[in-house]
Amino acid sequence: MDDLRQKYLGLVSRAADEAALEEVRLAALGKKGEVSLLMRTLGQMSPEERQSAGPKFNALRNEIDAALKARKEALADAALDARLQAEWLDVTLPGRPRPAGTIHPVSQVTEEVTAIFADMGFRVAEGPQIESDWYNFDALNLAPEHPARQEHDTFFMARAEGDNRPPHVLRTHTSPVQIRAMQAQGAPIRVIAPGRVYRMDMDQTHSPMFHQIEGMAIDRDISMANLKWVLEEFFTAFFGVKVKTRFRASHFPFTEPSAEVDIQCSWVGGQLKIGEGDGWMEVLGSGMMHPKVLKAGGIDPDEWQGFAFGMGIDRIAMLKYGIPDLRAFFESDLRWLRHYGFAALDVPTLRGGVNR
Repeated sequence: MDDLRQKYLGLVSRAADEAALEEVRLAALGKKGEVSLLMRTLGQMSPEERQSAGPKFNALRNEIDAALKARKEALADAALDARLQAEWLDVTLPGRPRPAGTIHPVSQVTEEVTAIFADMGFRVAEGPQIESDWYNFDALNLAPEHPARQEHDTFFMARAEGDNRPPHVLRTHTSPVQIRAMQAQGAPIRVIAPGRVYRMDMDQTHSPMFHQIEGMAIDRDISMANLKWVLEEFFTAFFGVKVKTRFRASHFPFTEPSAEVDIQCSWVGGQLKIGEGDGWMEVLGSGMMHPKVLKAGGIDPDEWQGFAFGMGIDRIAMLKYGIPDLRAFFESDLRWLRHYGFAALDVPTLRGGVNR
């Protein structure tokens, strides 16, 4: 045992790396290692011999095992020291700049609008972008001959030959979400429905895909006065200045009476200013919900009444942040997005837009 002790303690101390150290471990303590084979001879000894030799064998194995662990730790420390000598970092150097993305104006304005209406008690409702003909048109009191139901205005999904069901459409407004919300919750209800909508139109102020937000409030004593208050409070919070509105009689199939809403504005030196002057700009459509629409949503129009409104998110973003062309919203131009985009930490506020 003394010879084995000296032999393996010497090999352990001379091991240059962990691979060599592992070879020494296997030679001594592996299944067929010398010390392991020596331990197996205990079974051939008498009880008296085993009682004497056993502790010595265990002490030998433990001593070699402890030497292996100590040498392994010493080799690891030496490798770390060598690496620290070879590698270095000047912590006083400035960090490497990383390009930071920006929030798209549509996303930012959607968050702003949602925060403002949420403060007035409206919750967000969502629905599918591919809608049935019934939800998109019939439930909203659009007659079969209405222009919106023609192919020059709406994207219709193809049907297989022989399938005579009414085709599904890419929703032309988020009004179907209101029908689904009424069916799911009933009255009273206050919701807004922001999201993408699709119409066959393309110019400086129109796009085949754009963003819209619609809202409705249904209760027993809702009136146009409530609608006017909600809209004026919204525009005042959104633009950060006191904004007056003007209602003009109009016609929409889903509201009766219906009104287009203008906001007060002026042009000074070619620049639009909201909330001042003697000019007016049309921004949305609104009205009291038609009894047929309430019935389609499962609500009794003899007991409940409500108002509804809808506006383009892209358009009010253009007005607030001075964006001249709607088409630029969808062109994926990084230069445009860096100019008009928002930092990730710009959070919506209820007065005046964002906190930076």
